[in-house]
Amino acid sequence: MVRALSTAATGMNAQQTQIDIIANNLANVNTWGFKRSRGEFQDLYYQQIRAATASQQGSANPIGLEVGQGVRVMSSQKLFTAGDMMQTDAPLDLAIEGRGFFRVTTQNGSPAYTRAGQLHVNEQGALVNSDGYALEPGISIPPDATEITINREGIVSVKQSDQEDAVQVGQVQLTVFPNPAGLKSLGRGLFAATPTTGEAFEGAPGQAGVGAVQQGALEGSNVKVVEEMIGLISAQRAYEINSKVVQATDQMLREASNIR
Repeated sequence: MVRALSTAATGMNAQQTQIDIIANNLANVNTWGFKRSRGEFQDLYYQQIRAATASQQGSANPIGLEVGQGVRVMSSQKLFTAGDMMQTDAPLDLAIEGRGFFRVTTQNGSPAYTRAGQLHVNEQGALVNSDGYALEPGISIPPDATEITINREGIVSVKQSDQEDAVQVGQVQLTVFPNPAGLKSLGRGLFAATPTTGEAFEGAPGQAGVGAVQQGALEGSNVKVVEEMIGLISAQRAYEINSKVVQATDQMLREASNIR
């Protein structure tokens, strides 16, 4: 019965973590470029009480007896399925259609990757993200630019006040990873590469398996509220059932302790 208490406790801890993951998903339902997480569970080791044996002189035990020790949360996997495209008509809003991440340089000089494409022009004319991190490779917008155009291949062209024809000033590049689920979440919609992501490949949008970019749109969160609510109810009920096991075991121990 003591085993049942500890086993049920692992179940309650695991479901609490699952609810924490779901809560974060729901909190970011309106966050641009957010990717939902999914908790992955694994059963713990088993205590073998009686081993299975083959037939020997008419006696056999073809099925052994083993009792599990509970469950643990093995990992929380980021699911990089596409979110809904939202039309904004802002010239510096970019959405990625397909694979790829924008690469930016953080304050400490290390690269970070994001699907959130709300770009801005800083005081030096460089394209930066919402945190002011410069887009890489760097693109500068002339101060007298009157119109900015970014095509699906990421080519950035501008019209200046003293020119009739558009001039190309750079090209947006996207980075793809063999295993994007291995990226480390940094918050603020940013990810960092890890040894498990594989070797990064940077290329022009729309080429060699790299997604295209769409100007005047943003990628929304891929969180589905109905699915998360179903998962929340399931986790809540699983937590409740495990707490019932604790109560039942406590009652059985009480009954045993009252035997005279």
